[in-house]
Amino acid sequence: MKYIFITFFIAIQIYVLFLTYYYNVISIFGLKREKEEEDCPPEKNFAIAIAAHNEEKVVGQILDNLKELDYPKELYDVFVICDNCTDNTAKIVREKEVVALERVDRKNKGKGYALKWFFDLLFKMDKKYDAVVVFDADNLVTKNFLLKMNNNLIDGNEVIQGYLDSKNPDDSWVTLSNALAYWITNRVFQLARKRLKLNAALGGTGFCMSTNVLRKFGWNAMSLTEDLEFTMICTLNNIPVVWEHHARIYDEKPLTMKASFRQRVRWLQGHWDCCFRYSGKLLKQAFTKGSFPCFDAFIYLIQPSKMILDAFSFTMLLLRLIFHNIPIIKLVLPGWFWFIALFFRYIIPIIALAFERVPIKRMFAIFIYPLYGITWVPISVLGLIKKDQKVWSHTKHDRVIEEEHLESIINKKRI
Repeated sequence: MKYIFITFFIAIQIYVLFLTYYYNVISIFGLKREKEEEDCPPEKNFAIAIAAHNEEKVVGQILDNLKELDYPKELYDVFVICDNCTDNTAKIVREKEVVALERVDRKNKGKGYALKWFFDLLFKMDKKYDAVVVFDADNLVTKNFLLKMNNNLIDGNEVIQGYLDSKNPDDSWVTLSNALAYWITNRVFQLARKRLKLNAALGGTGFCMSTNVLRKFGWNAMSLTEDLEFTMICTLNNIPVVWEHHARIYDEKPLTMKASFRQRVRWLQGHWDCCFRYSGKLLKQAFTKGSFPCFDAFIYLIQPSKMILDAFSFTMLLLRLIFHNIPIIKLVLPGWFWFIALFFRYIIPIIALAFERVPIKRMFAIFIYPLYGITWVPISVLGLIKKDQKVWSHTKHDRVIEEEHLESIINKKRI
């Protein structure tokens, strides 16, 4: 048993260290100012789809927001998918003179099904669109959003993800921790991959797809994380998923740890589900066709396993430190190798936050951020256990931004 444990722990160390250094190296490519390109004249025609389930408290604000976009009004139309709503969402949408499409399907619940239903309707409409943009009802977006999507489509990009920001970072320590996670990820994961010609990860909202891609591949992403699933479908079909750093979507984050925990368990259920269904295909294509984007997507899918094994490795190292040389806890590499990995894990995020111009008072939250980070371990375990459960749960949204802050948000100024 002693030698089995030693072998097992050495294998875990190799696995964890490889993934840690892989992410550390890639993240370095995000630590550079991103130059904003000049906008092209408006040309592309957009259908904006807003998925809404009982969103009467917030849907009005995004509809007002979208009417103020710096883009010709005749080149975009807004559709709200009122999915199994039992409140006044549809009524409010119509009062805003926006198209409310009411869907009732008690069996096939969730955003993936709602989007598929909408896309089927869209292709039957007389008016034809160059692309579809997807938002959630609780979002706000910067006025330049469609201009940036237009630039990308003209450049030949067909699937684009906008910058995911937080609508309510200062509401609680949970929302601030969540916001920090997004600000860091936007630069060291998303922007870094753009520079390396790797695929960004779709974030569930604020993404754009050409109708050519939708017609060719359809929308068959029905998991609890339909965004991740569609990212994998695009990657397997050699469709680049491009990151747009200068078009922001402000998303409402859960106020409490309980709500955040529940939301992230759902994300990890979907993540594990996609991991088991797509990892083999990605790995096969990575080696048979030499596709680095497929290999990188595979690494992303197995990330939850790293969270769990990270915790196990850290516990073993802590025991070794406290009780000194425990014979069965053997390091595969010298201790300094681990310290360098940990050093970069904390220094790179701080540099990323500085590049993102996050105010100092918010950057201090990096000291409590590890508490939020630790919660990913039980969440990853629960997600794995519940990966076959496809029951969709709705996250309640009620955060309306005060008028004094709204102008700053939609003009792309950090508040």
